[in-house]
Amino acid sequence: MSAVTTHVLDAARGTPAAGVAIRLESAETPADWTALAESRTDDDGRIRKLGPDRLAAGDYRLTFDTGEYFDRQGVATFYPQVQITFRIADPAQHYHVPLLLSPFAYSTYRGS
Repeated sequence: MSAVTTHVLDAARGTPAAGVAIRLESAETPADWTALAESRTDDDGRIRKLGPDRLAAGDYRLTFDTGEYFDRQGVATFYPQVQITFRIADPAQHYHVPLLLSPFAYSTYRGS
């Protein structure tokens, strides 16, 4: 299993958000990000394999292409992109970063 996984749920529709493009990046400096992996959510709204199995301690970011997701549904959105920046303190742990999404709001938390 990769060090980082995610699950995207469409809270407005009450369903998993399938086909959302997501990019994982690491921070070399606060202004310099390097892409590590890209994927799309499966039919259950999950990405189980996103990047390496282990990541060094540091700052990382997930970028969700929510605009493309809502465009495919013909739904206007206020947030065409959601970026979640998080810190890996213990490289031995697994980090699950879920996203609850609607056209005009989103929330996240550290999952298990």
